[in-house]
Parts: sequence; C-alpha cells; structure tokens
Amino acid sequence: MLSRRSVMGQMLGVAVAGMVPRVMGQGPADGGPTGAQRGAMGRTAFQFRQQFSVPASSIAITRNGRFVYDQADGMADRETMQQVQQASLFRIASVTKPITSVTIFSLIEQGKLNLNDKVFGPSGVLGTKYGKAPYKQYVTDVTVDDLLTHTSGGWSNDSTDPMFRFDSWDQAKLIGWTLENLPQTYPPGQHWAYSNFGYCVLGRVIEQVTGQTYEGYVQANILAPCGITDMKIAGNTLRQRATNEVVYYGQYSEDPYKINVTRMDANGGWLATASDLVMFLDHVGGVGTIPSLLKPATIKMMTTPAPAFDPTAQARYARGWMVRGNGAGSWWHNGSLPGSTTLMVRTSTGMCWAALTNTRTEPSDQINAALDQMMWQMVGCVPGWA
Repeated sequence: MLSRRSVMGQMLGVAVAGMVPRVMGQGPADGGPTGAQRGAMGRTAFQFRQQFSVPASSIAITRNGRFVYDQADGMADRETMQQVQQASLFRIASVTKPITSVTIFSLIEQGKLNLNDKVFGPSGVLGTKYGKAPYKQYVTDVTVDDLLTHTSGGWSNDSTDPMFRFDSWDQAKLIGWTLENLPQTYPPGQHWAYSNFGYCVLGRVIEQVTGQTYEGYVQANILAPCGITDMKIAGNTLRQRATNEVVYYGQYSEDPYKINVTRMDANGGWLATASDLVMFLDHVGGVGTIPSLLKPATIKMMTTPAPAFDPTAQARYARGWMVRGNGAGSWWHNGSLPGSTTLMVRTSTGMCWAALTNTRTEPSDQINAALDQMMWQMVGCVPGWA
C-alpha cells in the first residue's frame, strides 16, 4: 500500500462544536481564491487527470480551519455516466494509518494503553489470542510503539505482505498464520520496514482495549467529534459498494475488486470524502476555534520521527505520519491500492488538504508523487496561502 520506495518518493515531494465550517471562502476577502486563481487550480487538476487517465478526483483545502476549496470533477461511474460529487466516498487506502494512530494516542491519553506495552504473549495486550504459543523469536518483544513506527522487525510491505494474501480469511486466521509462518528478521525497534500488517494488529489492540469494533469505536470517539458522520469501512466487491461511493478502475490488469479491503480496516480500509479528511486534519492538532483531539505533548510524541528511520532523510516516518522538521513542519500520508491513489497533508502554516482518486497507474510511485506535486501547485496558485 505504501512501499519504502513510495515513502522516499513522497519525501522529495512533500468536538462537534468546534467542527470545521463547511462555508466556503468565496474570494480573497474571506480567504478563498479569485475566479482566475480557481480556474488555474482547476486546470492543474485536469492536467493531472488527463496525464494518468484518472476518471475522477475529489479535492478539499482548508486554511486556518475554514474551507477555501472543495471540488470534485470527473466520473464516479463511467458505465452509467455518473458524475462525481463532493459527497462521493472514496477508498482512502493507507491514509487510514494516521486515523488509527490518533485513535491509539487517544487511548494512551486515557491511560488505557502505553507505547511500551507488549502486544503478544502472556503479558501482552492481545495475550495468546492469535496463533499458537509459544511464539517464534521476537514475537513477544513487539510493542505498541514498534507497530506504530513500522519497526516490528518483520511483516513488511513486500511480496510476502500478509494483508494481500489469503483473501478469504478473516483477520484472526490471518494474524495467527502470520505469527506462526512469517518469522521476523530483526529484533523489534531496530529496523524500519513499512508494515500494513502492523497496523492491522493495532486495530485489534483498539478492539481489545475498548471492547468495541475498530470501526465503531473510531466513528464514535474520533470521527464524530470532528463532525464526520459518513465515513465507514469499505466493502470488497462492486455489489458491496456503499451509497455515494465511486467505482474504482484498475490499470495494467489490476482488479480493485479482488482484494480484501474490509479486512484492512485499520491499515487501509476507510471510505471518506476529501472534505472529511481535512476536517479530521484540522482537529488533529486544532486550529483557531477548533479544538484538538490530542494534547500538545501527545502531538509531539506522535510526530517525532522513528529513531530507526534514516536520520539523514529530509522527511521521516513518525507514528502514523510522514513528517518534516521533526514534526514542526508538514505532516502527511499517502495511500495506494488497485483503483485508488490518495493523499492528505497538514502544513505548519494552517493549511490542510486532501486529494482522492479512483484509479492508480504503474509504477504507483509516479502517480503518488504527481498527486502530491499537483496539490502543491494548486495551493501555489493563491499567493496569499503561502
């Protein structure tokens, strides 16, 4: 969903009462673009869609907690000629991971979890619920923080990625099989390797601690305080498509409907609108009159780069976010699945944006980087937003 290669490519690119108002900035006087600037933004998005054969894109931007751009263009469904709408839902792929991270940190603030808590084994949060004990080497050493920082020592996003195997299995069977059959290569905490599986396990940690489903807990305790009511976990097939959900189009023989997205709930399973995501972004750290979901000290910890990630990199992976400047700069995450290319960004200057599409190309790194570049170009069309 997000390989180390695509992460490196991205480095080179870049409470209900307090919800983000949906009133749009209509012009320079209230923070929005002029007509000419909006036209330039639209042309930039059109060129991106044309270059990568993207049926539909949905883009939302807020500045200082206020919507200044919210635009959807193209085809949600080519067969029925259905136009995409601002309310259209898209699979967001790995843009899910920051949502899972924020949920984990909210439980830490409540005293229900600690970063150093072991995950598996008799003293772990999940105990011996999954797989057969005694576990293989290093399994019982994995902590919550190791999963957040992609430093579990194994289970990486490569050809052996468990999240793209055995699509008919449920999470419990897949986790058990992985613990028994895919040994870790390194001691936890020492080696960075992007892990979809690790975030799937974090979803089970959330369920164990809260006694609720991952989806239900996040909807009620993270999304609802942001004013978000329509986000849900995606279905797998075209028949399971949600109301207002776009159709996904694979390229280069990819089939978006032959992967188990529902099972990816905590690592890549959410459906959202672009507007939903910027509302979430504005609430993560708060802005203006919008309250923060997390305390400043928690935000600092969440956006502190993982020690095992390349310390010489201009941007580094923290805990569910890519960050620049040790968290003092932009935070972001991109997402990639067959039929989906996505991005959300929160900058240090009060800007938040999200961009969603219903296709991806090969190599996926190219369209990921181009989507990021498109958004920076669109924001650059309005000098006052710098």
